[in-house]
Amino acid sequence: MPWYVIQTYTGREEQLVEMIRRIVPRNCCGECFVIYSEQLRHRQQENQVHVLRLFPGYVFVSSNNIGQLFHYLKRVPAMSRIMAADDFAFTPLYDGEAEFLLGIMDADHVVRLSYVATDGRDHVTYLAGPLEQCRAQILSYHFRKRYAIVRLVLEGCGKEVKLGIILNDDVRRELAYGKVEALVEKPEKYMPPVMEKEPGSMYKTGHGNERPVPQFAPGDRVLVMEGVFEGSTATVSQTKKDMLKITVQMFGREIPVEVSAWDVNKIK
Repeated sequence: MPWYVIQTYTGREEQLVEMIRRIVPRNCCGECFVIYSEQLRHRQQENQVHVLRLFPGYVFVSSNNIGQLFHYLKRVPAMSRIMAADDFAFTPLYDGEAEFLLGIMDADHVVRLSYVATDGRDHVTYLAGPLEQCRAQILSYHFRKRYAIVRLVLEGCGKEVKLGIILNDDVRRELAYGKVEALVEKPEKYMPPVMEKEPGSMYKTGHGNERPVPQFAPGDRVLVMEGVFEGSTATVSQTKKDMLKITVQMFGREIPVEVSAWDVNKIK
């Protein structure tokens, strides 16, 4: 079923969707929705997931009978005002655009957070989530602000959007929900999907799954991935359950440090 984009006033997208759902018959209108994205924000030592409109001012609708759909749209009060103001824009999505959007959002039309692992020097070593579907469109990462800039194509034109990311350090913290611009189903706790186990790499948790403890031995050379020594190389001196004692070379001295086993990667 072809998709179309209706441009409306920013902040009134949900109101328009509800009006269309009430007035337009189901036989000439399939889905009608707004696309949202999750963004991770730091607020007073707490991580909050905000659910924001990915394309402000855009409402998406599918239909096999565009003439009949347009006829009913004229009866929607919000649409009639837009038409009268000569601000009306109603355009089809190009081939492949709808399929791409379906691939990065879930059943609630939300583009969820993508898990990103790095080597400690801002080089991405693993991706899971929506960003997997658009690797080629990623322009840049902003790790401290927890988002990636992605160039998406909508109505045949490129649009740069922010897609939220979650890092290894965030997975071990409780995530609360902050600003939510729509009523969507929210998990009690955000957990990224399970990552395949690879020797010497970071591990991800899944729903209800415990993370396996990475295995190290005294003498192993490791790269520190988190904390004040992030990016430094070190030597493992002692292992204890999921904690490691390592020695970091800094300023001509050997500095003993205790870290989580998940905060380092083995150097092969």
